[in-house]
Amino acid sequence: PQEADALFAAVKGLVAQGLAVVFISHKMQEVMAVSDRVTVLRDGRVVGRLLTREATEASLAQLMVGRASFGVTRQGAAPVSPAPQRAVLTLDEVWATGAKGQDALSGLSLQVCAGEILAVAGVSGNRQSELAHVLQGLRRPTRGHVTLGGESLLGLRPDQIVQRGVGHIPEDRLAAVVGEMTVAENLVLEHLSEFERRGQLDWAAMANHATALIHQYQIKARPSDRARTLSGGNVQKVILARSLHRSPALVVAVDPTRGLDIGATDYVRARLLAERTRGAAVLLISGDLEEILALADRIVVMYEGRIVGAVAAQEANAEQLGLMMSGSGGATPQNQKNQKNQKNQKNQMENR
Repeated sequence: PQEADALFAAVKGLVAQGLAVVFISHKMQEVMAVSDRVTVLRDGRVVGRLLTREATEASLAQLMVGRASFGVTRQGAAPVSPAPQRAVLTLDEVWATGAKGQDALSGLSLQVCAGEILAVAGVSGNRQSELAHVLQGLRRPTRGHVTLGGESLLGLRPDQIVQRGVGHIPEDRLAAVVGEMTVAENLVLEHLSEFERRGQLDWAAMANHATALIHQYQIKARPSDRARTLSGGNVQKVILARSLHRSPALVVAVDPTRGLDIGATDYVRARLLAERTRGAAVLLISGDLEEILALADRIVVMYEGRIVGAVAAQEANAEQLGLMMSGSGGATPQNQKNQKNQKNQKNQMENR
């Protein structure tokens, strides 16, 4: 948030110098903070033009998605679950290297319990991708343990991890589908063997499967449509349907609403809350503090591959989390203790 404020101040400075600025965003708080006039697009058409001083977030939402109410939150959209007890995912002192061989994850430990959303907050580039890759089976830790329901995930292939009950919503939705394949084909990619009959694909079964999920997840597409023709929101719904319809024990969602309009954002958040209510453990990895504060039961902050702080969601605020995300927020004795322990662990590793 602090960096965003500095950016907006710089933009306003450019305007004061006489430059014209076109600011394109789906985040209405930013639009209200930085703009003078607003043009609203929906489905590629201009549906409204108004002065910012005459606009409200509700009026913009009405133009953008056809309804004035928006903003799914844990408190408003799902009953608060009983205090979670059973750890579904456990990471214990996990170390992993990055693409260039440097330390990416440094002694990272966390637990996600059934019936809760644990958010990992962090500015993009602080090794969240490497954490997600470890949980997908795309990167093998050099040290530590990763268990799901008490059973190790180390050494398993991505398809084996899916079979164990892990649903993934990757950070790059376009890389998670094959654009030239149909919606029906993309919906079965993680369980293709289940649609084989005598060595051949059962196209009728795939089409029926797709029709059911398109209806259930409100995907605006036909089974035969190519994935590349879908909007970003509908691509994300395809990924949600593929990952969630088998009721995974653990859901790993990485920036699941990045780039989506408020309608699609609300839909994705409601689905994550429904998984939580169902009893799944949800690990939300995100740099969007508004999203984290709306959905999470607990929050940990990741900085340079380490957990540098932890806070209950009801005690958190954006300013505190923003400072911690930038590496400046040793805000509590526990955070300082965590940072000291992690620094000692790194020093011990370097000495070895």
